[in-house]
Amino acid sequence: MEEQKDMLSLLDMMVQPVFCAKESKITKVNAAAQQLFLSVGDDVTSLLLTGAEEYAELTDGCLYLTLALGGQPTGASVRRMDGMDVFVLDSESDSSALRAMALAASELRKPLSGVLSDASALLESQEDPETRQQLAQLNRGLYRMLRLLGNMSDAEHFASHCRMETADVGSVLRDIFEKARTLVEHAGITLTYQDWQESIYCLLDRSQLERAVLNILSNAVRFTPKGGQIIAGLTRRGRTLRLTIQDSGSGIAEEVMGNLFQRYLRQPGIEDSRFGLGLGIKLIHTTALHHGGTLLIRQGDGGGTCVVLTMAIRQKEQPALRSPVLKVDYTGGFDHSLVELADCLPASLYDGTF
Repeated sequence: MEEQKDMLSLLDMMVQPVFCAKESKITKVNAAAQQLFLSVGDDVTSLLLTGAEEYAELTDGCLYLTLALGGQPTGASVRRMDGMDVFVLDSESDSSALRAMALAASELRKPLSGVLSDASALLESQEDPETRQQLAQLNRGLYRMLRLLGNMSDAEHFASHCRMETADVGSVLRDIFEKARTLVEHAGITLTYQDWQESIYCLLDRSQLERAVLNILSNAVRFTPKGGQIIAGLTRRGRTLRLTIQDSGSGIAEEVMGNLFQRYLRQPGIEDSRFGLGLGIKLIHTTALHHGGTLLIRQGDGGGTCVVLTMAIRQKEQPALRSPVLKVDYTGGFDHSLVELADCLPASLYDGTF
């Protein structure tokens, strides 16, 4: 009880909008959340745009869903603590921090592009195995930088840009996992994917979905030892698709779970080197939001981490007008899978022959 009082007092000191709920009724609202016209006694379920079923079933882990506040969709993470549900809402201050990262990344992309081109040219001109091995190490490091800068550039950009088209979601995911399976095997980890056998056509953004899945897999591989496995599967519940990815790694510590969706706002500190800035998770839950779904991250059954990305099965009601502007590849033309998995794949895959 004393710990619960301390937690409630801490909420008042938080800059981000935060509220607590018990049995779906709001019991505590901090000052920032009051500005969004949230009040004690409000019914949380009436505010949910996405995630009604997932919230009703929430027992552990951290769930990202969407609320309707002031007529606008607002992302929020929710975690059950001491019998209460703590909601942390996205805020404008988040966007400001991400926008600053994007500006810095834009400046760093220019010199990196030149170095990547030089590294590719050197690999093509070298035949000595030892030299090629060294250049492959260098090339992988450059791909890792490209991935990081891409996340910095797009974490805020993702929120306002989405390119939907009607496609068979099963076919799209099948292609992503088939390519990833071959790469992950080189890291000594078995990746299996259980497909949904029927064709399901719905609105989706291919690029965002690919990037979200590869970011989930990158995290899973980094925390799974050699000889481990990652099991993924697509299931359907009514008008909702559920993509579940479970690894056999070390799982997520409780102190990390507490700020999982806002890690890019944390103070620098000494921690597990496998953790990044937290921008990949930002891209993943933004993808869930755009696809009318949610993101749940929890401890896996029997160990490891389980990630569940849901998507609404939505069909196009009328033809969409597309801009004639040429779509720019966010990697600059490099292989997306090699870029997004650069943090966890062996350097041998970056010698220009894969």
